[in-house]
Amino acid sequence: MQAIPSGFLAIDRKERAWTPSKDIERRPAEERIHDFDDVTIPFDAERAMYEASRCIHCPDPAPCHLACPAHNDIPSAMWLIEQGKFLEAAQLYRQTSSMPEICGRVCPYEQLCQGSCVHVKHHDPVLTGQLEAFVADYERRHGGVHIPVGEPSGKRVAVVGAGPSGLACAEQLVQMGHRVTIFDKNPAPGGLLVYGIPNFKLPKEVVFARWEDLERAGVEYVGSTTIGKDRTIDDLLAEGYDAVYVGVGTGIDAPMNIPGEDLPGVYKATEFLMRANVALDLLPAGMQGRPEVGRKVVVIGGGDTASDCLRSAIRLGAEEVTCLYRRTEKEMPGGKKDRELAREEGAKYQFLTQPVRFIAGPDGRLAQVECIRMELGEPDEKGRRRPVPIEGSNFIVEADTAVLALGYWPDPVIGETTPGLETRKWGLIVVDPETGATTRPEVFAGGDAVTGPDLVVTAMVAGRRAAAGINAYLSQKG
Repeated sequence: MQAIPSGFLAIDRKERAWTPSKDIERRPAEERIHDFDDVTIPFDAERAMYEASRCIHCPDPAPCHLACPAHNDIPSAMWLIEQGKFLEAAQLYRQTSSMPEICGRVCPYEQLCQGSCVHVKHHDPVLTGQLEAFVADYERRHGGVHIPVGEPSGKRVAVVGAGPSGLACAEQLVQMGHRVTIFDKNPAPGGLLVYGIPNFKLPKEVVFARWEDLERAGVEYVGSTTIGKDRTIDDLLAEGYDAVYVGVGTGIDAPMNIPGEDLPGVYKATEFLMRANVALDLLPAGMQGRPEVGRKVVVIGGGDTASDCLRSAIRLGAEEVTCLYRRTEKEMPGGKKDRELAREEGAKYQFLTQPVRFIAGPDGRLAQVECIRMELGEPDEKGRRRPVPIEGSNFIVEADTAVLALGYWPDPVIGETTPGLETRKWGLIVVDPETGATTRPEVFAGGDAVTGPDLVVTAMVAGRRAAAGINAYLSQKG
């Protein structure tokens, strides 16, 4: 970490500790619900310098640094921002992060760096996520972003999956001199960043700008290609790739397995968010069209995806949007911030409610959802109290559209079509945690395909780590 100037004394820390935050500014709810544009108003330079000046520069290792999965040198970045050295701060972030402009927007920093800030004990924490995004955006506007390309190694690597893990792996590999081609099932690169996270949280142009950095560095993209179906891992190796990185995430929506789930008007979260948020010309075949939500929408689930679906449904014109969740708000796995924004925009929540049947109307489309009341029983293996049905408490909820946001499973197709590749529960790929190496020589993996659903930043870190493992393997092989 960079040294703080010697003139920085304890009295400065005390003064900084009592400097109030001005908090994040967002567009008014009555305005933002009419479009899919970013809801957050970016910092200007003066605001960024003020907010960074609140950092008290804890002794190493600072809690924010330890809490960041990428281990960004946040205290040094805060010092540089406070001095107005925005380009230097951005370059510092890029030493440990492949996408600070993205992580600064979508990381649950309230639970990570920002949540660990010592200010939390008595005051508002330093807004570390907003500052990370600010300097990364500033760099793109004023200095440009350049990925240095290493001396050509003569080696080719296939990256399967164009989400945060695959993009981070590719970003590191080209700096090591390897030629990289990314394969993905979707027409455009970005994976979850484009096809899962709504524009109002992560503008698509931010992701596409980062992809253009990779493209200028020589990374190639092959879209609308599902590895395991259209081509196999063995096919890629036979085509001359020296190694393969699998970063396909967990893209299969968990089903409810209740009657009526296949009715028109019942959507899986992935399809709903894609069709609601992505430009029509970038959608896969058969999905080119916005969802018809009707007047009343219910979203089933309690994670961040459920919040994204609620807020998207409001923007699509639904008049009444309700989240149905079988536990209480205390047990919800999604971020509190997203729920607050959803409520501001008009979403309602109905807790201790479990759908048991989707009911069609005279036209054959969804018209009602039969639900049952729940109560909390003993804790499960994760420590959350189990929801228990209350016998005879069934009731009806009117709905034109239902969205199932119940979580994600890995697609087992790569494990099933790759001989010698060991998988575990639900088809997750077994790897060496230090190198990303799988049980199949020449094949590496990381991100949600290994861990199950997790964060963008942890997937990014896994991609960077695996790139180092791939480079060591190729050097040894060469």
